[in-house]
Amino acid sequence: MPRVKGGVNALKRRRNVLKQVKGYRFGRSTKERQAREAIVHAGKYAFTHRREKKNDFRRLWNIKINAGVRPLGLSYSTFIGALKKKGIALDRKILAQLAEFHPETFERIVKEVK
Repeated sequence: MPRVKGGVNALKRRRNVLKQVKGYRFGRSTKERQAREAIVHAGKYAFTHRREKKNDFRRLWNIKINAGVRPLGLSYSTFIGALKKKGIALDRKILAQLAEFHPETFERIVKEVK
């Protein structure tokens, strides 16, 4: 059986790895072994942060709702509790958008809840 040299495949693999780490600093962008490790870490962080992003946005929405409700004489927790009691099923994302961009509509919702 003839000998098969792996040069073409190895170059292709190396090229793909180095293409993924373009823009990284120091050896991570030029050395294959460091580049592979950088790709693994980057993937791990990306996976984790995709999930953390959901928590971050929920916190941001809570802050926006609280900022919109305070001048109207309520706190965030009392407002959310009153919404649940009234059976108004608006999620925090929508409430935050209303508080930020449509304060008059948000004010009507707050008055409905009071």
